[in-house]
Amino acid sequence: MKRQLIKSLLIVILASVTLAGCDDKQKQVKAFPHEVKKYTQPTALEGTVSNNKANIKTGKIKVTDDSGRSITNAELDNGHFRVDIPAHTELPLLLTVTSEADAEQLSVAVIDDKITKYQINPTTTAIVKAAKAMGGYSKANMVRAAEETVHVPDANKTSSGWKGDPTTQYGGWH
Repeated sequence: MKRQLIKSLLIVILASVTLAGCDDKQKQVKAFPHEVKKYTQPTALEGTVSNNKANIKTGKIKVTDDSGRSITNAELDNGHFRVDIPAHTELPLLLTVTSEADAEQLSVAVIDDKITKYQINPTTTAIVKAAKAMGGYSKANMVRAAEETVHVPDANKTSSGWKGDPTTQYGGWH
């Protein structure tokens, strides 16, 4: 009797495992679901391009998606740019500037559909490269890349000066 009960239990367990594995329409669950951001209407992105010394006056700006597919292009106008992004364009986007005056390509990643003004310079380029190395242009990677790329001296992290004494910051009271 005990043997038959164990056999029956094993058959039930085996059948339930087999049936659970047969569902061809099982939903794939992503480990970290995230909302895909995109522009709901045509949007203009604008800003300036510099090499930290001066504005880069001439050059081309290319807008690509995360996979490198070209979205649009524009010319720099005396260090300024404006690119029109079509409606339904998914983020992230990469704005890359090439110029004959400056051999280094400069770039910035666009990850938020509400921000339309950008500065492109060597710092933004370093942040883009660091985020890409971390796995892509997600908000978490961009924040982490910015924190690790932009260095602030320890002495300048507060305005209270040496050991909390505000009279020693910037040489004392002015």
